[in-house]
Amino acid sequence: MRNNKKNTAFSSAAFNYYFAASAFLTLATWMTRFLIGWMTWDLTGSALWVGVVSALMLVPTLFLSPFFGVLADRVNPRTGILLAHLSEAVLTLATAAANLQGLFSLGWILVLALLLGALSAAQHPMRLVLLPRLVDRALMSSAIGLASTTYNASRVLGPALGAWLLLQVSAAGAFVTVSLLFLLGVLLILRIRLPEYRPAEQTQTVLRALLQGVRFALSVPLIRLVLILTAIDGLLGRSIMELLPAISGQLIQGNAATLATLTALAGVGSILGGLLVSRLRGRERTLLRLVLGSLLICSAVLLPVAAVRALPGLGAVIMMLSMAVTMIGTGCQALIQLSVADEYRGRVLSIWTVVSLGMPAVGAFVIGASADLFGFRPVLIFSALLGALVVLLMARRNRAL
Repeated sequence: MRNNKKNTAFSSAAFNYYFAASAFLTLATWMTRFLIGWMTWDLTGSALWVGVVSALMLVPTLFLSPFFGVLADRVNPRTGILLAHLSEAVLTLATAAANLQGLFSLGWILVLALLLGALSAAQHPMRLVLLPRLVDRALMSSAIGLASTTYNASRVLGPALGAWLLLQVSAAGAFVTVSLLFLLGVLLILRIRLPEYRPAEQTQTVLRALLQGVRFALSVPLIRLVLILTAIDGLLGRSIMELLPAISGQLIQGNAATLATLTALAGVGSILGGLLVSRLRGRERTLLRLVLGSLLICSAVLLPVAAVRALPGLGAVIMMLSMAVTMIGTGCQALIQLSVADEYRGRVLSIWTVVSLGMPAVGAFVIGASADLFGFRPVLIFSALLGALVVLLMARRNRAL
């Protein structure tokens, strides 16, 4: 058992505190997303407003993450994480108070969603810059894989706990609980002890520093390839997950319970994918093969969709797809972490974040629009075949890597 622990990121005391903190922080994040979505629906009864609120939590990440990536290269990332999550704790506690005072409204939700989106854009690059300082280079894959398990477990448990609190306590009580979870995570981050952090002095403007990071990312062949593979994953695998409600309804005429089951199976697949990656040692060749193989798995598991007519079959497809998508995401992040110079880490990883989050939205739009014209089955099969062809061409073209 002792030897097994030495082969994982759990051999680092600093990572252990980070892992425990992530469990609380990601649970609070997913609870918040659920509560905001539900309260929006409860107040308006409008799917449009629910979509607007969801977009407000995402858009700041797409546009602000690169600028916070510049900041992450200039400050202590631990301090940035603490400030971001403390701010989330204050916002959710204020929301609980507003709910108790009868001040909660759609306007409050819109402002809250926008502010939480901006804080998410700030803490993403900080977290990605902090992680390599917690473990040795050889354990980077393990650290990223284990961190992804907390994220994906919280994606399942967060909405469930939020719904239970709404039913058993109140909306105000649910937001107070979220605030306490954020504070617990902050206390654990404070326990992390690292050598004094002295980032290199920066005299460039933010925009010039950002452009320098873009040039660096594009100049490194492996990073350039990983960004392309991340985009393919977003257009193929992750976009399917975004369309799960529509796919469930059209392929097997599913209801809300069917969607809940598929969502849970997707969470299980994600956890399994993260655990598998966490067992890998940090070698670029192994990780690149993992990513390329997982992309081919995405295509392979989509091909049987033509024969799917019931929940068990679609559930198996979604679980396998989610597992492969998680392995691609964690593998790509590990590859960039291993390839990027420290002085560019925040900027390059913020660019990867934008690609990772933005491409699924584009893919969901294209596949959804095509499915309205031709149906999901032919569109998914065509997407799978096209994705496999592109991956094989990329693998052949970049074999030297």
